[in-house]
Amino acid sequence: MPLSFKTIDVDGLEVFYRRAGDPSRPKLLLLHGFPTASHMFRDLIPQLDDRYDVVAPDLPGFGMTEQPARDRFTYTFENIAKVIGRFTEILGLDKFAIYVFDYGAPVGFRLALKHPEQITAIVTQNGNTYLEGVSDAFAPVQTYWNEPTQANRDALRGFLAPQTTLFQYTHGVADPSRISPDGRNLDDFYLARPGNDEIQLDLLLDYRSNVALYDTIQAYLRQHQPPVLAVWGKNDPFFIPPGAEAFKRDVPSADVRFVDSGHFALETHASEIAAAMRDFLDKHVG
Repeated sequence: MPLSFKTIDVDGLEVFYRRAGDPSRPKLLLLHGFPTASHMFRDLIPQLDDRYDVVAPDLPGFGMTEQPARDRFTYTFENIAKVIGRFTEILGLDKFAIYVFDYGAPVGFRLALKHPEQITAIVTQNGNTYLEGVSDAFAPVQTYWNEPTQANRDALRGFLAPQTTLFQYTHGVADPSRISPDGRNLDDFYLARPGNDEIQLDLLLDYRSNVALYDTIQAYLRQHQPPVLAVWGKNDPFFIPPGAEAFKRDVPSADVRFVDSGHFALETHASEIAAAMRDFLDKHVG
């Protein structure tokens, strides 16, 4: 089936998503991170849609999904996960593998905690759930967690600047000329929408709830032993390689691989990551 671009009403919130592949095939839910949206999967989806029904939503406040005002929607990872959970119910995704990246990880793992029977496999690409995977680059954010003052909130506005987006895309990449400007420029466009800065700062504060959930997620992994592929841009300045290696502590069969790239590893290694996913998903999902 060709790639389609759709919106669907999720309890009064319009969620945009991309979908490709035969709906009768095994399902794969792709969950993006900050500050991007489902367009980050533009090179990955065509390499998977011949075998899988691939679905990639934009999270609330990101991309083409509705950005409700903060007095209408409280921007927490728990609330975003609830929206995406309902999204899967409305689309009839009863069982599915998840690809989680960055912010997509705490969303996807919350889905797994609520309905472990629905998750057929987990692909985590720089999607962290271990303390050892958090780098010192989070220090200013942790300061805000500990003292949520206006001054500490304002100190994080640099995370939303175009030069930071450029850094996220190019740091750790051997040849920055391989990085298309399209993705990061689109990210900057979405970040510049009125009110989006405050939404992102709310989520940076709430990220502490994800760290607080790490032990619970690790207990889920130990108990349920889902198939795990951790494929990591090894030069990521935010989520560092020990976070990938730690998955083997809780899921000894986890397949851990590194590519010579940074945070947005799909920008340079989409083919390599797709090949690893095809092998992994064919083995565990069919």
